[in-house]
Formats: sequence, structure tokens, C-alpha cells
Amino acid sequence: MKTYDLIVRGGEVCNHAGRGMADVGVNDGRVEFVGDLSQASAGETFDATGLTVLPGVIDTQVHFREPGLEWKEDLESGSRAAALGGVVAVFEMPNTEPSTTDPDALADKLARARDRMWTDHAFYIGGTHANASMLGELERLPGCCGIKVFMGASTGTLLVADDDGVREVLRHVKRRATFHSEDEYRLVERRPLARTGDWTSHPEVRDAESAIRSTRRLVALARETGARIHVLHVTTAEEIEFLADNKDVATVEVTPQHLTLDGDEAYARLKGLAQMNPPIRSQPHIAGLWRGIEHGVADVLGSDHAPHTLEEKARPYPASPSGMPGVQTLVPVMLTHVANGKLSLERFVDLTSAGANRVFGTAGKGRMAEGYDADLTIVDLKAKKTLIHADMATRSGWTPFDGFEATGLPMATIIRGRTVMRDGELIGKAGGRPVRFQETLKP
Repeated sequence: MKTYDLIVRGGEVCNHAGRGMADVGVNDGRVEFVGDLSQASAGETFDATGLTVLPGVIDTQVHFREPGLEWKEDLESGSRAAALGGVVAVFEMPNTEPSTTDPDALADKLARARDRMWTDHAFYIGGTHANASMLGELERLPGCCGIKVFMGASTGTLLVADDDGVREVLRHVKRRATFHSEDEYRLVERRPLARTGDWTSHPEVRDAESAIRSTRRLVALARETGARIHVLHVTTAEEIEFLADNKDVATVEVTPQHLTLDGDEAYARLKGLAQMNPPIRSQPHIAGLWRGIEHGVADVLGSDHAPHTLEEKARPYPASPSGMPGVQTLVPVMLTHVANGKLSLERFVDLTSAGANRVFGTAGKGRMAEGYDADLTIVDLKAKKTLIHADMATRSGWTPFDGFEATGLPMATIIRGRTVMRDGELIGKAGGRPVRFQETLKP
């Protein structure tokens, strides 16, 4: 009789092969078999009767604020929220203090993550004017998921607003480079449009033209330099249409909040809690993003988890900071769209695991298949729960989805064969490890 370290029994599996009843057998932290294991034994058995077993959800855009901004979030609290939300791995952004722009800063983050982060993890290195010539070497460092560039909405050295600066970055980057695409020059011009204390003016300041203008510039520079780009948190219908014609060089991220929150009512209801960059927009743009999902233009779902304290968010606009938590709510919010018939479960899987594998080239991660890491997100598609501030593990203690009626909840998070979360409780100790990438595997 074949013996496994772990068998997940009796659940419905949804992976590259489709949907159907199957068991998952795990040895040495990897998937060894998916199918009928009724005659096999295991050191540990997970009864998944009535549940659906998905490839582990990977969130490819989070801001966990450590080092330097730990009162908002840190690597432990952010990854705790991720694991509770069914997320097995996160890619964390470089706009900490100090910024992650050199080998020492990356090594510091990796050291801080060791035995403190509940999920597997990788870190972006920020592309700047100063380090552009070194990015080809920096992006190959272990634990680096790629280079991140802010064309707008950042400060200090992380802001690369000009074409010459972006061109220089793309000339040196060999992996796929990741961009926050808003035109800083137009944003500066439109700052006077901000009305004090009126968050409804946020999408006027950072209008759709700011986004599409930047993305057109970015794609042109990618073509000129022969580079591959990944456009983060796309928010406009125009960008989806434009990027559909440029899929040979550009991949696309969308977020649950831009797909779900309606700017026509969210700013009045949530005030500062609805403020992020690029902004929450109106129904025509939301419809455009959903077309991007339906037609295959969108490649990945990222949360853009970017917490601030409630006190900071209560400052009158535009003094209030942009960003909202999201890593813990990504799965239930998007599974609610599945329950409502807006999204197929297969497409959810494609956007949350296979997409990360394709776009970033994760090594042995992003599929529920033989030989891959045994990363599983186990969900109850019928479970219902109202999302509330008090249930959020993020240090900031709030969610823009407070009061959201969710259908479909994460019931367990299994990372490399180890059950990290079950039934809303973390298990054992933090044991996340750095994600590896195909383009930078060491011999």
C-alpha cells in the first residue's frame, strides 16, 4: 500500500485538468498524486468532504510596511492576514523605509521574514534613476520576484516619472518589469482639483487619462527596448482595450477592490477608506475590467494590500494617505463573484495561481500538479459570512469590505504540505520560505 505524508481526501478538486472529485497525495512537501487514493494510507489525513481544493492562492502585490512603517503593518501581521485569507505566498513591494533598492535592503527583508512570515514570500526591488544600470544583477538575487517601478504615486528615489528614466530601467532589466502606471506630470497638473475633505474629488485628480496616458508611454518604451512589462492594478476600460492589443509585451493585474467597489457610492460611504492609487472608479470602468477578465486580457489578481491606520485615514482629503488592506479578503470577495455567476471558479484559479506562475515564472509553484509544491487553498464555496473590521488580522484593523456579505470562504491554507490555517485558526509556528523563480534558479 502506497503511503503519503498527507492525503487531502474527499474534496472537489479544481485545477488545470478541470473540476471533479479527487484526493491529493503529498510527500516531502510536494504533490505526488491527484486522483483516487482510497487504497493509500497517510501519516496525516485532511477530510475535505464538502469542500473544494484549489491550487494555493498567490498574491503578487502586497505592501507589508516593514521596515520603517511597522505601526501600519509588519511582515508577521501581514502574512498572518494572508494565511487566514487562504493565501500561500505573497510578493511584497519596495516602498518601505528604507526603500528596497540594493542587495543589503533585500537581504534585510529576507532575514526579517525568516521564521516570522506565515506564508512563502518574495520581494520586489525598486527601480530608480540611481540603480538602473545595476537592475540586471539585482533582479537575479535569491528572493527577488522582480523589479518594481513607480511612474506615478510615489516619492523620493522610487519615482521614475520620465521616459528617459523608464527607458534606462527597461534597457537593463531582463525579467518582466512591474509598473505602477500613472502619469506623474498630469497628476501634478491636476492636484489643484482636490477639494479639501471631499474624497469624491480623488478620481478627478487621478483621472482615467492619467492612467491610459502613462500606459501608452510605457508600452511604447517596452517595444523600443524589447522588454517585458507587467502593468499593476489596471483601473480603466481604455487601458484594457489598449493592453489587449499589446499582450505580446504586457501582462495585466486587476484587483478585487477595483472590480467590486463602485466609485459613484464608495467615496461617500467610506470616505478615506475608499482612497487608493489608482482610484476606485465608476461603473463603465468596472465593466471594462470585467471584460478584461472575460476576454483573457487580465493575467493575475493582486490585492495591492496597502494598509494605513484609521487615524491616518481620517485626515481630511487630500491629507489622507492612499491605500487599503486586501490580502485577507481577496479570496472571499472573489469567490462571492463566483457564487454570483460573474466569474468561473476555473478563471479564479487561473488568476490566482496559474497566472502568477506564467507572469513571474515561479519555480515549482502555482499549479496543483505532480512535482509542484503542495500549496493548497481549501474553500467552502457555500459558506456565508459578513466581513467585518474586527475579523481582520492586519495591524491596521479595518477593511473597505466591512459589511460585505461573502459567499465562499477559505477553510484551510496548506503550504508545502503543511497545514498553516484551518477553520480560521493559525496552526503551529510561522514557517514561510522564499519563493524561487525559473529565470534565476541557482545550479
